[in-house]
Amino acid sequence: GAFDLGAQSGRWAAFQERHRLSCEEAARLLLDAYEYRGLVKHTGGCHCGAIRFEVWASADLHVFNCNCSICTKKQNRHFIVPASRFKLLKGADNLTTYTFNTHRAQHTFCKTCGVQSFYTPRSNPDGYGIAPHCLDDGTVQTIVTEDINGKEWEKAVKEHKTIRDMSKP
Repeated sequence: GAFDLGAQSGRWAAFQERHRLSCEEAARLLLDAYEYRGLVKHTGGCHCGAIRFEVWASADLHVFNCNCSICTKKQNRHFIVPASRFKLLKGADNLTTYTFNTHRAQHTFCKTCGVQSFYTPRSNPDGYGIAPHCLDDGTVQTIVTEDINGKEWEKAVKEHKTIRDMSKP
């Protein structure tokens, strides 16, 4: 429905016209800017393009380099975000999932090209681990990498001060 913008109505209309936005698109920009203040919208996907996503995160990424068996084999370096900051744009029907051991981590990957651009980590089952190398160019400023001893996962996660809270909004 319509709402009264008061003295801002002219400015709102000019903004929409200048950027060729519908009212819904302009509202989404405003809400995103407010809700994700200080964050950047990164986009990315798999190699073949079947999977596309967007994620709101810092331009300065804190990436984990885990040495557990699967992360070592896949060279799975990732940063963690809350589920509310991740949106799958395309390809849900082209994803498949691999689990092992506790079956808590959901290792999703593209059925066509085999690339894992994101997954649900065991440490943060209410969030996503995003592969920074699957992000499109232009939004990442810096990457700080932290090694984590996934070979001793329970001990490493228990001793880590912040990892379990990284998926909290």
